[in-house]
Amino acid sequence: MLRNFKLLTVTHKSANLKDIGAFVLKPTDHTSVQAQLENLKNTFALEELFYIATCNRVFYLFITNENLNNKFNTRFFQHINPTLSNESLKSVQQLEGEAAIAHLFEVAASIDSLVVGERQILGQLREAYDQCHTWGLTGDNIRLAFQQAVVAAKEVYADTRIGDKPVSVASLAVRKMMAAHLPKNARILLIGAGQTNGLVAKFLVKHEFTNVTVFNRSVQKAEELAIIVGGNAHLLTDLEDYKKGFDCLIVCTGATEPFITSDLYQKLLNGETSEKIVIDLAIPHNVEELVIQNFPIRYIEIDGLRALAQENRAFREEEVEKAKILLTKHITLFPNLYKQRQLTRAFSRVPDEIKAVKTKAFNEVFRKDVEQLDAPTRALLEKMMTYMEQKCIAVPMKVAKEMAV
Repeated sequence: MLRNFKLLTVTHKSANLKDIGAFVLKPTDHTSVQAQLENLKNTFALEELFYIATCNRVFYLFITNENLNNKFNTRFFQHINPTLSNESLKSVQQLEGEAAIAHLFEVAASIDSLVVGERQILGQLREAYDQCHTWGLTGDNIRLAFQQAVVAAKEVYADTRIGDKPVSVASLAVRKMMAAHLPKNARILLIGAGQTNGLVAKFLVKHEFTNVTVFNRSVQKAEELAIIVGGNAHLLTDLEDYKKGFDCLIVCTGATEPFITSDLYQKLLNGETSEKIVIDLAIPHNVEELVIQNFPIRYIEIDGLRALAQENRAFREEEVEKAKILLTKHITLFPNLYKQRQLTRAFSRVPDEIKAVKTKAFNEVFRKDVEQLDAPTRALLEKMMTYMEQKCIAVPMKVAKEMAV
């Protein structure tokens, strides 16, 4: 049933971005994320589960017949993070049925993003869905919802100007960095090689920065990004011994605890005392608070980009309204699509059942009678039975489709 779609989310609209990290899974690696999601699914008896965390939201979309309420929300998120307070839980938005589907569609179309029209979110959704699907967490219900969300988002991007003059969190951060008038040969450390820093890298190339060094947990991804920026690639573990200094540090990793600690930052300075630019695009933040407090830095983080993002939204306001109209069409159609899919699944056994009846009729019930027929008559009988088999399969399928409309 459509009402079994449930969604719990915390976004830039309901919480400070730095606080969203408290609702994110805190893994050490992908295996840990998978184990935690499987544990969530089993603990709360969820039929399916889809999880995504980005720089401005986290949401858990799942299938269950249990009603959402404050008690369920508290149990759910304190299972993820036992330190969450009742006050923090007030930022959780709970949605069910069509409202949950509508939110998924709006996120995919980037009209609920911090930066409206940022196409990056669709790629992030695809990546998160593929991962959850690979882990066996999602099923036919969420698959259908996700596919339709992608269809709706593509129509929004194609038929409105919401993505004109493309802007992203990465581009806003680089714009703020450019205001510092760094020379083109400024020493830039790019820490993390995910989608966000991948976009940052493209902007660095566009603005002709020539001295970029990439660090990442996977050396292969670091090398791929280093090729784009024409720089060098290193493992994250190499940061401890990096002695070439820097002018700008851009960090966005999947770490769920501050990665750039005061001690590590001191080592990276290598004795330099001048003011540095530090851009932290991660949720939770990757830069320890002590770094901000104790060193001369120009700190740029996502919360500080809100004003620029708001300018972007004002420019696209008319296009947002057009996008909402398009999305409403898809959201309205989804219940019928979902009902049709449910009926199709229910009737999926019909072909096998009818084939089994035909086989039993020939090989058991009327076997002796069939064996007494001459070859032409037997061939005609088989042809007639095959025709009846096809019609008997087609009729209930047609009825199922008509019932769904």
